[in-house]
Amino acid sequence: MAITAAQVKELRDATGAGMMDAKKALTETGGDMEAAVDWLRTKGLAKAAKKADRIAAEGLVGVHVEGGRGVAVEVNSETDFVAKNAEFQNLVRSITRAALSVDGVATLKAADMGGKTVETALTEAIATIGENMTLRRMAKIEGDAVAAYVHNAAAEGLGKIGVLVALKGADNGIGKQIAMHVAATAPMSLSEADLDPAVLEREREVQTQKALEENATAAKPKPDAVIHNNIIPGRMKKFLEEVTLLGQKFVINPEITVEQAAKEAGVEVLGFVRMAVGEGIEKKEEDFAAEVAKTLAG
Repeated sequence: MAITAAQVKELRDATGAGMMDAKKALTETGGDMEAAVDWLRTKGLAKAAKKADRIAAEGLVGVHVEGGRGVAVEVNSETDFVAKNAEFQNLVRSITRAALSVDGVATLKAADMGGKTVETALTEAIATIGENMTLRRMAKIEGDAVAAYVHNAAAEGLGKIGVLVALKGADNGIGKQIAMHVAATAPMSLSEADLDPAVLEREREVQTQKALEENATAAKPKPDAVIHNNIIPGRMKKFLEEVTLLGQKFVINPEITVEQAAKEAGVEVLGFVRMAVGEGIEKKEEDFAAEVAKTLAG
C-alpha cells in the first residue's frame, strides 16, 4: 500500500524516529501504526509511543477533594485563550464540585448546578463565550485520605494536568509529593497487577524479538536459555519499574521506589488518577513538511 506523508509525520511525532526509518517501518508493516512503532523499537530506533504526546484539545482539568473522596473532570475548549477566561474557569470549577456526587459523565450532565443542569450551563457558556466546549470525562477516587495536585495551574484546582492520589492511612504530606511524582512520570498503572495484560504481552513480544535479533548478530551469541530465562525477564522487570507507580523511582528521592517512600511515611497507595487536557485526542495537522513529501516521492 502507498504510505502517505501524513502517516510518516504521525509516526515521527510519536516516536522521534528519523524520516526514512519511519517510512521503512510503515512499509514493512503495511501502514499499521502500532506495528510500525514496535518495528522501530525492535530495531532500537524508537522508544514506546506515548499517546499523550499527540494532544490537540484545549481546556482545563478541575480537581476537587472532600474528606476521603476526590474527583477530576476535563472540560475542553477550542483554544487555550478560553482556558484563561474567568467565566470558563468558574464553570469548570462548579462542574467539578458537582461531579463529586455523581457516578459518570451522563449523570453529571444532568446534575443540578445552581438551579440549572450542568449541560444547560455548558450550553449557555458556549453561547456567551463563543467557542465550542465539551464535558469530556471524569474520574473519582476514594481512600482514608486523598491528595490532589494541579500542574500548570490556571487557578486554584484548575490546570492542564490534574492528579489525585488515594491513601490508606493518615496523610502527612506524602500524598502531595506522590501526586507531583505522578504528574511528572505519568505511570500506566499502580502495579503490575493493574497493568493491561495486552500492554504487558506487547512489550514482552518486542523485548523478545529485540533480544533475539541482537543475539543473532553478536560476536559471541548467548545460549537460548540465557536469553529467555535471564535477559528477557530482566528487561521486563525494568519495564515494570518504569511504568508502574509503585515500582518507579521516587522523583523526590531516586534512591527508593514510590512504594518504599509510602511505606516509610506509614501509608499505602490505593490508587491514583492522572488526567491531562486533550490526552488521547490525536493532533490534526494541516501543513505537512515539504521534506516529507519530497522524501516519499524519492
